[in-house]
Amino acid sequence: MAMTTDKIRNIGLIGQRGSGKTILAEAMAYGAGVTNRLGSTTEGTTISDYTEEEKARQTSLNLSLLKCPWKNGKINVVDMPGHMDFTGDVVSGLAVADTAIVAINASGGVEVGTIQYFDKVQKMKKPAVFIINGLDKENTNFNTNLTAIQEAFGTGVIPVQIPIGKTKSFNGIIDLIKMKAITFDDKGKMTLGDIPGDLQGDADAAREKLMEAVAESSDELLEKFFDAGELTADELVKGLKNGIASGKVYPVLVSSATLNIGATSLMEFVIDYLPNPGEVAPLKAKKVDSEDEIEVVCDSANDPMVLIFKTISEQHVGDLCLAKVFSGKIQSGLELINIQRGSERIGQVYTLTGKDRKEVDGAEAGDIVALVKLKDTHTGNSLCPKSNQIVLPEPDFPEPVMDVSISPKSKGDEEKMGMGLNKLHETDPTFKVVLDPALHQTLLFGQGDTQIDLLVEKLKNRFGVEVELGRPLIPYRETIKGKAEIQGKYKKQSGGRGQFGDCWLRLEPKPRGEGFEFKDEIKGGVIPGKFVPSVEKGVIDAMREGLLTGSPVVDTRVTVYFGSYHSVDSSDNAFKMAGSMAFRGGYPNCKPIVLEPIYNVAIFVPEDYTGDVMGDISSRRGKIIGMEPLGKMQLVRASVPQAELYKYSVDLRSFTQGQGVYTREFSNYEEVPPDVSKKLQEDYKASRNQD
Repeated sequence: MAMTTDKIRNIGLIGQRGSGKTILAEAMAYGAGVTNRLGSTTEGTTISDYTEEEKARQTSLNLSLLKCPWKNGKINVVDMPGHMDFTGDVVSGLAVADTAIVAINASGGVEVGTIQYFDKVQKMKKPAVFIINGLDKENTNFNTNLTAIQEAFGTGVIPVQIPIGKTKSFNGIIDLIKMKAITFDDKGKMTLGDIPGDLQGDADAAREKLMEAVAESSDELLEKFFDAGELTADELVKGLKNGIASGKVYPVLVSSATLNIGATSLMEFVIDYLPNPGEVAPLKAKKVDSEDEIEVVCDSANDPMVLIFKTISEQHVGDLCLAKVFSGKIQSGLELINIQRGSERIGQVYTLTGKDRKEVDGAEAGDIVALVKLKDTHTGNSLCPKSNQIVLPEPDFPEPVMDVSISPKSKGDEEKMGMGLNKLHETDPTFKVVLDPALHQTLLFGQGDTQIDLLVEKLKNRFGVEVELGRPLIPYRETIKGKAEIQGKYKKQSGGRGQFGDCWLRLEPKPRGEGFEFKDEIKGGVIPGKFVPSVEKGVIDAMREGLLTGSPVVDTRVTVYFGSYHSVDSSDNAFKMAGSMAFRGGYPNCKPIVLEPIYNVAIFVPEDYTGDVMGDISSRRGKIIGMEPLGKMQLVRASVPQAELYKYSVDLRSFTQGQGVYTREFSNYEEVPPDVSKKLQEDYKASRNQD
C-alpha cells in the first residue's frame, strides 16, 4: 500500500562540493537496510552517483532519489549535486523537499556553495537543518564550525547534538533533547547510554542554550521560560518542531558518514522532529488563465496535483519523470492533463533508490515517485484533472554564466547536433542553445565548463556527434551621437521604363535602449504616401550592417521630410534604394560609435580573495558597484563587458582555489573605449578585404 502523508518525510541534501552529502545518503540507505554495503565515491559504488560520468569524475552531477524506510515511515532523500555547474538540480530538488539538510564539511566550514545554496533555501521558505560532517578528520573542531554557521546564518542556529571525542577519537553523539549518549556499531545501529561524566557540564550548558533558542521562537514559550526558568520535555519537543517548521530554529547535528556515525540518528531526528508534507505551508499555485493565487493543500482527499521536477533519460527505459504529488493521490491508469502540453495517462509508478526502481500501485499526497512512459511531459510540467486545471510553480532555474560557440566537426551533422541538444535540454533545462543568424553562429550557454564538457561528452556517446567549441562572437551594436540631413536619390535609365526615387532624411540619436524610430514629415505630397513605407524599408535594410563593424545600428530616429518623385519611373523599389542610400550617406556624418553588451555580475568569494577579484575585474574593463560581507565571504557586485567574461567562471575558480563562483545577467549597451573601437574597426576592415 502507498505510504500515507503523515508517514512521509521529504528531505533535500545540499551543500558545498566535498561536504560528504553522497556518503551521508549512502550511510542512511545502509542504516535503513536498503543496501547491504557502504559504498564509496572513489570506487564508484555509491547508490546516488550511479552514472558513468559521475563514476569517472567521482562527484555528483545529477539529482538522485533514495527511499529509506524508518520507524514505520519513509524518508525520501533527494541527494543534490554540490558542484555549482549543476545548481539547477538543487533548485529542482528544493522545490519538492519539505526540509533542507545542509551538509557542512568540518574541514572547510561555511563555504561559498553553502551560502549560495542556503540563500535558495531561504528564498523558497524551507525549514533547514545543518549537519557538520567529517568530525573524525584532522584539524576539525565542532565549536569552530558551529560559530561559523551561527555567524553566517543567525542566532536561530542551535545544536541539538554535540560530539563525543574529537578528530580520531570522535566516536559518538550526545542527544541534547533526550540527554543521552549515542554510540554506533559499524552498521550504524544506535545504542543509547549515559552521558560521559567529563562531558556532562558541556551537555547541560548546550541544552540550556537549546531551551533558550526554542523558547525565543514562540511568545508563549518565552513567557513560560521566563516564569519557570526552563521548559518541560514536552514543551521543548513541541517548541522545537514548531520552530523548525516555521524557519525560526535551525538545528545542528553532527556526523562522520565515512565511519557511519550519525546517519541513523539523523534519520531518527527526521522522523521525530521534521514536518511531514501535510504540515508544511501549502503550495502557492494559479488557476489556468488566471493570475489569482490559490493554495494547494497536501491532502490525499483533494484532487491530484503533480509537479514533474526532473526528467531523466535512460537507455532501454526512455524518459523517467520524477514527480511530487502535492495533492490527491495517483495510480496507474489515471487520466490527467498536462497543463503545458495536453492529456496524459499515468503509466507505471515507481519508487527510486538511485538507479534501482520498484513498481508500486500508486502514491499519496506528499510522496515523491517516478513515472514512466508519459507521452509528452518534461521538467516543470504540471499534471492535474481536466476539471480542475492548476498551474504549479515551475523551478526557478538560474541563468547561464558561460557561453561558447558550438558547431559539428563533420559537415552535415548540424541537424543531428540540434536534435541531440534538444533531447539533452529536456533533462537539463539550465543550458540554452541560441542560433544567432546575424553572427552566423550557434551559441551554447551553460552554468560552467564542467556542465558544457559533460554536454559535449553526451553528444558524442549518446547521439554519435562530435562538436567543436570556440570563443563566441560578441553581439556589438552601432549607434550615432550627432545629427545630419542627407539626400538619397536613386535614378536609373536603361532604355525602357526607368527607376526614380528621391528622399531627404534627418538622422538623430535616441536615448540608449529606445531602439529605432521612423517618422513621416512629408508635406504637400512631394513623396506620395504609398512610397513612404518603402523609404523606411530601405533605411531598415541599411541599419542591419553599420559601417564601422558591420553590426546592427540601434537607438536612432530617422525622419523623411522632403523629396521628389516621377509619375512614371517612381516605384517602391526605387524609394527603398533611395532610403538606403540616404542613410548610408548620412551615417558617417553623425559621429557613429560602437556599443558593447554589459553584464551585471555577482561574485561570491572568501574575503581573502576580495583584492584579487577586484583587481581582476579592473583588468577586464569592469566597474565595481559594491561589496557586501556574508560571514567570512564577500559578495562583490560589478558591471563587466561581455567580451571580457569569456570563461570567467574557469578563471575565477582558478585564482580562488576553486572557491569563487559568480552569476550574471544582461544589463545594457555602452560605448566601447576608443582603443577597443579602433581595434574592432580594423578587424572588420581586414575581414572584408579577405572576403
